[in-house]
Amino acid sequence: MVHNQDITRLRGNKLNQFRRQELGFIFQDFNLLDTLTCYENIALALTIQKVNAKEIDKRVNEIAEKLEIKDILKKYPYQVSGGQKQRVASSRAIITNPKLVLADEPTGALDSKSARQLLENFEYLNQKLQATILMVTHDAFTASYASRILFIKDGKIFNELIKGNDTRKQFFEKIIEVQTLLGGDLNDCF
Repeated sequence: MVHNQDITRLRGNKLNQFRRQELGFIFQDFNLLDTLTCYENIALALTIQKVNAKEIDKRVNEIAEKLEIKDILKKYPYQVSGGQKQRVASSRAIITNPKLVLADEPTGALDSKSARQLLENFEYLNQKLQATILMVTHDAFTASYASRILFIKDGKIFNELIKGNDTRKQFFEKIIEVQTLLGGDLNDCF
């Protein structure tokens, strides 16, 4: 259920509209279009929504500023680093302020500063815009930004943690404790 609507019943144009307006995707392998500049890749979702050019420019520049990629907006994906591609892909996913972001290892190709900036944008989407972030990660630091974690081992839910009133540091320590229970193999944890 999203917005009190059973999305499994959506078909045709209603399903397309839901995907266009309510979903953001961050893929592990970026899925950027090589024939478009980084700016154009980010702007694409807004263009499809028929947002006017002035608003598109404003929003692309705002998100590029937040994720520190303004200097690469005129470049093509093959001209930038993996971390920069991930920030472009993340910008594209969150520029429409979606209600649901599906993220597969969104910080995997990022340095710690860039990862923190992206995760802070996720927090803003979640807390201020009421968006749900469904993220797959093996990284305890990244997971510590979540409010709820499901640990999966051998295809089954092993444990659940809810942040509650814990600080991020306290939550991180609980995550590490569960990883220890799982045998410390980070690849089986999240």
